[in-house]
Amino acid sequence: MSRANLIRPIRQALSRPIIGQPRHVLPGLMSTRSEASLSLPKTEELKLTNELPDPDEKNNVRLPRSVQAIYLQPLRREAEYGAPSCDLQLRSFSIPNLEFFCDFALRAAYYLNLPAFGPVPLPKIIERWTVPRSHFIFKKSQENFERITRRRLIQIRDGHPETVQVWLAFLQKHAYYGIGMKANMWEYSALDTGKQMDSELESMQKSIDEKMELLAQSKVLGTVEKVKEILESERFKHTP
Repeated sequence: MSRANLIRPIRQALSRPIIGQPRHVLPGLMSTRSEASLSLPKTEELKLTNELPDPDEKNNVRLPRSVQAIYLQPLRREAEYGAPSCDLQLRSFSIPNLEFFCDFALRAAYYLNLPAFGPVPLPKIIERWTVPRSHFIFKKSQENFERITRRRLIQIRDGHPETVQVWLAFLQKHAYYGIGMKANMWEYSALDTGKQMDSELESMQKSIDEKMELLAQSKVLGTVEKVKEILESERFKHTP
């Protein structure tokens, strides 16, 4: 028997349509579905086939705005006058930690209505140490150590001093590990500050006088009379 005679029955079996029901289907289920599909029009057949939800639609759920803002750049306020209020310098040995906390500080400044600018990269600080590995005749064998400090600068402009203090306290409370902070603040007063100081001089003078009266130099303690009483007392005379 040739090879073509062997393959021909297999092709005929594969080309035949499956008339019977599959084994994993309950009896009568296939016949009812086929009858329903024959009796219904084409529009209803489409409804039946599209009953299950699309799995791609479940994955495309829109996140809340507060969660979406995490994946975007931090929002910023615009400064009206541009007067600096605070310079915050952040230092760290790790760049990822430093960038993460800078992003956190900018977001906190936005929600406190503080115009923040930065982070501005500052020159890095490089420190090196040379230590001998051993002593005596082996002291020429030395080892070098290096430490690099990364720095970033965030500037607050047109900020109220109290709001800036709240911002710094919030950053200090939620400080990230491995981050050092140093802040320089500026406070601006009105032009008539001299007149206000002159008007407050009288009240300040009264408080100063009350405190100066408590000092020992100007207070009469009666030490001479007290010494005479002790010397003339009988208890002092009988003491050996």
